[in-house]
Amino acid sequence: MKNFFTKNKTLLIIVGLVVAVAILAPAMLGNRATVSVDYQTEVVERGDISAVVNATGTVRAVQSATLTWQASGIVETVNAKLGDTVNKDDVLARLEQSSLPQPIILAEAELVAAERALDELLNSSTAQAQAVIALREAQEAYDDAAEYRQELEGKIDITYVVWVKGRPETKYRKGYADENEKAEADEDVALKKGLLDDAQRTYERLKEGPNAQDITAAEARVAAAQATLKQAMITAPFGGVITDASILPGDQVAPGEMAFQVDDISHLEIDVEISEVDINSISFGQEVTVSLDAVQSQDYHGEVVSIAGTGVETAGSVNFKVTVEITDADELVRPGMTAAVLIQVRTIENALLVPNKAIQVEDGKRVVFVLGEDGALTTVEVRLGASSGAYSEVVGGDLDEGDVIVIDPPAPRQGFPGPF
Repeated sequence: MKNFFTKNKTLLIIVGLVVAVAILAPAMLGNRATVSVDYQTEVVERGDISAVVNATGTVRAVQSATLTWQASGIVETVNAKLGDTVNKDDVLARLEQSSLPQPIILAEAELVAAERALDELLNSSTAQAQAVIALREAQEAYDDAAEYRQELEGKIDITYVVWVKGRPETKYRKGYADENEKAEADEDVALKKGLLDDAQRTYERLKEGPNAQDITAAEARVAAAQATLKQAMITAPFGGVITDASILPGDQVAPGEMAFQVDDISHLEIDVEISEVDINSISFGQEVTVSLDAVQSQDYHGEVVSIAGTGVETAGSVNFKVTVEITDADELVRPGMTAAVLIQVRTIENALLVPNKAIQVEDGKRVVFVLGEDGALTTVEVRLGASSGAYSEVVGGDLDEGDVIVIDPPAPRQGFPGPF
């Protein structure tokens, strides 16, 4: 027997391998056939899709102002702090009067005088009465000068007074006037006529009340004094919230130094850059969905409020600035936050839809992975049309309604069943 095994050792080894293969092969094949991988899948269906354009921007207030000092001095009072809500024209801070430059101190007296002059112009009738008197006196003077000039054309009989050694003497003159007297009389008539015309214009200007130009000049004088005085204080240019405050009573400040930042957060906007490829699909009033990195628990809504008419070239591409307003912002939304904007441009009905999460790129082509009844995966190329935040429209390829596609497809050639 020993000799048998010795002589047929090679043959027995071959037979043993054949038997082992025969026994193990079914088990190995059965294991491959029963390999099971759990995929997240979705059935391809038809439905409506709202095409969107995606962009990213930063939330900003519609109105925002950095308030700086216009004069040097020492801060006397501070009436607002970070987070306070203020109204238009509220005085937020003021400088000590004794620390102000001289022109600002003198402006207070100028304001009092200017306001008094404006009040008299608007409410006093003295000017009208004086204009009437001046007009009557000018008319009488002109009439006397004209009458005298007329008398010089005929024989004159004039009584006049002269002073001789400090005493008045009455003189009488009869005869005709010479040319010098007539010329002097003409000049006097011309002067009196000019004065009469001036008085007439003043009367016409005042007879119906204060002249509009006079009122404008008086108001400008008041405004100039007020503007000078305002250099000693910081006032709110509009209603809003104090988003930055950097002063305290006793601080020494200089012109141009920042005092407050005020933002009107009742209206918040986002500026985004839209490619020239998509800009013609954007229009005023289009609905917008806004998501914030800082507020992941919810989405917000808005609408397009501004579209730039001119594009700007950046890194070889042309973009247009589009502004959207958030219509349902709450206290969680703040200026400066990063926002992702989805602008709904149109709605497509009964489109073949595929989840965006299922779309992969292979060799420069968009593909999805279809799960067969035997558990095998097959790559199917797709051509896409409109896209929303979650789905895209399939406009070409071999994907059919009812196909089961994998949402979380495996990476190629990693031991998964299928054509890898």
